[in-house]
Amino acid sequence: MMWTIWYWTISGRIYQMEQEKNFYTLIVFSENFAGVLNQVTSVFTRRQVNIESLNVSASSIKGVHKYTITCWSTENQIQIITKQMEKRIDVLQAHYFTDDEIFIQEVALYKLSTSGVLENPEVSRAVRRHGAQIVEVNPTYTVVSKKGLTEDIMSLYYALNEYRCVLQYVRSGRIAITKSCTEYLDEYLEERRKAFEELRVKDK
Repeated sequence: MMWTIWYWTISGRIYQMEQEKNFYTLIVFSENFAGVLNQVTSVFTRRQVNIESLNVSASSIKGVHKYTITCWSTENQIQIITKQMEKRIDVLQAHYFTDDEIFIQEVALYKLSTSGVLENPEVSRAVRRHGAQIVEVNPTYTVVSKKGLTEDIMSLYYALNEYRCVLQYVRSGRIAITKSCTEYLDEYLEERRKAFEELRVKDK
């Protein structure tokens, strides 16, 4: 994906440079305080980068929340965003990743017309073929759940939509964990704990 950046020189002349945009996942850890979400999203707003998806949840560490954010950006721009993010008072750490550096999952729900499902056996076949699950059935609607990568989820949506039985469709934001053997947040918190202990010893 290419985009154009316009530059103004001191002399007033304008020139343009083509840069390639890639899809990045930004993982941010912060303390669980009110207003942090606004701090995080404001960094993207100032850089005029659109957030594609945003997932916020508690992490494995008490009092620490995890933000998983996806966006299209150049590498230079995502580096700047990551550095600006870490300057926020309540943000502990921020790292950006490409898809080959993380394990990814999304969840989708499809609300289908039950009459459409019963009248056309191909609908049920499409659900089974895509590895999805039927989680609710009543006389009015049938709910199907599917987890996986974006392309897998969208593939099922397009297949079901061909049969004109989709009443509602929703897809969650991305959740991700890194493939690295290093847990950067644990290391950071341990370093901070040691620094705090050293200061406490000096004050005695």
